[in-house]
Amino acid sequence: MPKLTDLAVDPQVGVIPKRCRRACHGLTQSFRVVLLLKAKGRYGRSIIEGVCDYVKSTRCGWEVLLEEDFRSHVECISDWDGDGVIADFDDPELLDLLVGGHLPVVGVGGSYQSNAAYLKGIPYVASDNPALVRMAYEHLIDMGLSHFAFYSIVPTSHNRWAGEREKAFSCLVTADRHEVLVYRGIPTFAPDWTTIPENLADWIKTLPKPVGIIAVTDSRARQVMQACASLGLSVPEEVAVIGIDDDPLMSLLNRIPLSSVAQGTHEMGRIAAQMLHRRLTSTLPVAPHQTVLPEGVNAQASSLHKPLHDPYVMRAKHFIRQFAAQGIRAPQVADYVGVTRTTLDAHFLRELGHTVHEEIFSFKLRQSQILLKAGMLSYSKVAQCSGFTSLQYMYAVYKREFGCTPVEYQMRHQGNSL
Repeated sequence: MPKLTDLAVDPQVGVIPKRCRRACHGLTQSFRVVLLLKAKGRYGRSIIEGVCDYVKSTRCGWEVLLEEDFRSHVECISDWDGDGVIADFDDPELLDLLVGGHLPVVGVGGSYQSNAAYLKGIPYVASDNPALVRMAYEHLIDMGLSHFAFYSIVPTSHNRWAGEREKAFSCLVTADRHEVLVYRGIPTFAPDWTTIPENLADWIKTLPKPVGIIAVTDSRARQVMQACASLGLSVPEEVAVIGIDDDPLMSLLNRIPLSSVAQGTHEMGRIAAQMLHRRLTSTLPVAPHQTVLPEGVNAQASSLHKPLHDPYVMRAKHFIRQFAAQGIRAPQVADYVGVTRTTLDAHFLRELGHTVHEEIFSFKLRQSQILLKAGMLSYSKVAQCSGFTSLQYMYAVYKREFGCTPVEYQMRHQGNSL
């Protein structure tokens, strides 16, 4: 079996494993590459998709292995008869294992600014954390907010990106002469789940209202929304929330759709593959590091703050966001607010220009649009989760409102944000 040091040098293309100098099914070269990237969440999967898209765009054949092929005994990577590695360098164990080895390595991760301390010359592509936070911050400013807070997490060697995002927030609000309101909370462990929302709720109660909260991840943003629900605070009128990652699953787990900043993970994967390809086939130097800008803000209901002065309307909208998908009707909303339906309709017409029934209908329609674009549920499940009484009724609504069926709507808009 060829060893990792059994390499050939071609003056045209540099150092190439001997077995990779052969043509393979019409391709110029073939390489065995392992992706030590977590494929369970959107972050890792999107990076892997970017790698695959780059490979498909070249004439170079890659035989790709995934982290799952090594995870139980990842140390065996040092004995693997392969050609290159793209690895998650937010994982210190992988970093220690791969630095100084014989295999060409490209790192991918969420942290960049302090890379000199731990990357040791390995090419690296990462998220632009200051840009992620700036995009969330400017979105909240555009929503008319003037108070801002940041829900972070205690930085560790596994999440240097968290410290960078927190620092970016502090710099932004300090430059705008706002108070730096940061809460790190505690790591999320099952035994602490009762304490986590209680402590978070205590912090949120101290914040000036209305306030826009940027969460360091979508998971932390979901905790903020749960704490607001327990406090009876209206999202987004009193607390506007935006996360980072744009994970569709995190949004689906909330009663109120979650706004989030989408990282450029697909582009990160493409650039990482390009870096590794160059290391495998060229004597040209590879850039030591590169940051990737965010894709943009996926603005959903959790951050679309509109100042409301009528407490009845604010309370009613909060109830509708929480329970519209369960098929509530206008009289139930009026009962929750504590007034008659006629009175509540009068308040809605004065404040928003439409009735309570129209507000419920609009929310259900927007929710169905979000779910159709996400493409994770069946059409009957979309109807159920949006509060429509039946799939047939949802079809009739889409025909009336958009001139198409839900299937046609999804085909036109899937992958686009509202």
